[in-house]
Amino acid sequence: MGFRFHKSIRLLPGLRLNLSKSGVSASIGEAGATINIGPRGTRATVGLPGTGLSYSEQLGKPGAEAPAPADAGVAPRRPRPALWLLVIVVLAVLAVFLLRH
Repeated sequence: MGFRFHKSIRLLPGLRLNLSKSGVSASIGEAGATINIGPRGTRATVGLPGTGLSYSEQLGKPGAEAPAPADAGVAPRRPRPALWLLVIVVLAVLAVFLLRH
């Protein structure tokens, strides 16, 4: 079994710097809705605090580029399934912030 290391530093309300063996990342949000940006890409997570239930989705990976279209005359349609999740995360963070102040 390997050693693990994780340290989270609160920079501002709703903004944390996360340190681990695998690298440095930043988390934006509060309990219930966060966006994490780090060396493995961007991830959004929403959950019900205190229940252990959450949903997490990868929003982007570093260095990932869209493939070149086969037909240059027709623009490829890229589905955006994570867009609704991003909207929910932003609204949840705003709600938590407003309820605490």
